Amino acid sequence: MADALLFLLLFASQPFWEAKPPERWTDDEIDTVRHASPWTQTAGRDPQILVYLATAAPIEEAEGELRLRRRNTLAEPDPDYADFLRLNRENVLVLAIPWAQPLRFGTEAERKRMVEECVVIASRRTFQLVGHFPPTRSDPVLRLVFPREVKPTDKSVLFRLYLPGISFPEREVEFRIKDLMYHGKLEM
Repeated sequence: MADALLFLLLFASQPFWEAKPPERWTDDEIDTVRHASPWTQTAGRDPQILVYLATAAPIEEAEGELRLRRRNTLAEPDPDYADFLRLNRENVLVLAIPWAQPLRFGTEAERKRMVEECVVIASRRTFQLVGHFPPTRSDPVLRLVFPREVKPTDKSVLFRLYLPGISFPEREVEFRIKDLMYHGKLEM
């Protein structure tokens, strides 16, 4: 009896994304995963921007479930990005930023600066941006591609960003590794 009670208490204390499959998540829970979970952060202010780990399984599952429920009203990712990810998923992680005005993506000099200055830092190891997919009218999300070098033993991962075309383009966002575990596995 005590073992059963302990199991129930542990089960009840888990976040919903650990306790039930995505098809059983409510619409509010899907919104929570996409906007207020360990895989999402806000960076800076004026404007405050949402940043999320697009290659993390909970994010991908929430977006997939949302597309099913809303009959594809959530924009599909750019086909080039989808192909790239299919071929490179094991080697990269993608930080995504919804872009309010996809046709205003800074000057050529600002975009060059983004490529040069965006880095990810984990345990004093720094890795440069390896590519990006700019926002488009049909897919208004900036996707920044980094090497998948973060380890479960790292304490945190810090992204230093330069985002073209917005006020105060220098941003930092940090994720704690222990919070990014999903079904016992690091998800980024």
